[in-house]
Amino acid sequence: MITLLLVDDLPTVRAGLKLRLSLEPDIRVVGEAGNGREAIALARQLQPDVILMDLHMPCLDGLAATTTLCSQSSPSAIVILTLQDNATYRVQAKAAGAVAFVSKQGSPETLITAIRAAAGFLPKEGLTSQDKGAYEACCGKRHR
Repeated sequence: MITLLLVDDLPTVRAGLKLRLSLEPDIRVVGEAGNGREAIALARQLQPDVILMDLHMPCLDGLAATTTLCSQSSPSAIVILTLQDNATYRVQAKAAGAVAFVSKQGSPETLITAIRAAAGFLPKEGLTSQDKGAYEACCGKRHR
């Protein structure tokens, strides 16, 4: 079971993501945060396998929260989920320590593949070439 912390400043986005992820038998949302500061506190407390982190939030943005968590050797893999999908943000997210960067405009399947890859789990059968590409592009050979 993959445990996941949802981090987004918009409650409706968190609710929608939680609802969609609840359909996956191997993913369980264990907490929700509305900004980077809350994310850091909950990540320390819950130690989820994966943190799904929005990029732009009040108080502390996703890049700063990712940098802080990774500098503290957090055991959680961080997946950035954002509307701001461009090369600059991708480079910054990787430098901060995120293992994946997913656009909110992408498919739910791409997001779920990135979460599973970040947690070190991918099913051996049934992966589409797009899923395999998403895994290689954002997570490489990361294993938990």
